[in-house]
Amino acid sequence: MTEAFTQGLLLSFSLILAIGAQNAFVLRQGLKREHVLAVVLACAISDAILISVGVFAFTSLSKLLPGLVPVMRWGGATFLLAYGAISFRNAWRGGEALEAGRNGVRSLRQVLATVLALTWLNPHVYLDTVGLIGSISSGFPGRQAAFASGAITASFLFFFALGYGARLLQPLFARPFSWRVLDVVIGIVMWSIAAGLILG
Repeated sequence: MTEAFTQGLLLSFSLILAIGAQNAFVLRQGLKREHVLAVVLACAISDAILISVGVFAFTSLSKLLPGLVPVMRWGGATFLLAYGAISFRNAWRGGEALEAGRNGVRSLRQVLATVLALTWLNPHVYLDTVGLIGSISSGFPGRQAAFASGAITASFLFFFALGYGARLLQPLFARPFSWRVLDVVIGIVMWSIAAGLILG
C-alpha cells in the first residue's frame, strides 16, 4: 500500500509541477492574497474528481477492453519520455520566469470562473489525470485506492503550498536557475516512471 501511495504521490507531483496557466493563476492569487482558499480548493477538488475517474473508470474499461492496458502502458511510457525530454531541454535552455502580475479579477465569482475554466477546459488535464494516472494505476492491482490517494494528496499539498506560500516563493521564481533545477527534477521523475512502465 505504501509503495502504491508513494508512486501516486510522485507521479502527481511531477505532472502538476509543470508551469502552466493554472499554476500561474494560483500563484498570482496567492501573491495578491485574494480568494486563495477558494482557488486552491477548486483546483485540488477538481484534480481529485478527475484522478478518481481515471483510476476507477480505467479499471472498469480495462476489464471490458483487455487490450487497453498494454496500449495505455506504452502510450504512457512514450508520453513520459517525451515530457521528460522537454523538461531536460528546458533546463538546458534556461527556464522562463513565471509572470505573476497583479492584473486580475477581483470578485469571488470571477476568480472561480477563471480557475475552473483553466482547469476543466485544458485538454492536457484529461491526458494527465484520466489517461496517464489511470493507466499507471492499473499496475497496482488491489491497491488503486492507495495510488489514487497518493495522487490526490499531492494535488492538495501542491496547490495549498503554491497558494499560501506564494509570497515566500516570489524570490525563488525570480531566479532562472531555480527553474532549471526544477525542470531537471521533473525530467528525472518522468523518465524513472517511464522506465518502470517499460520494464513492467
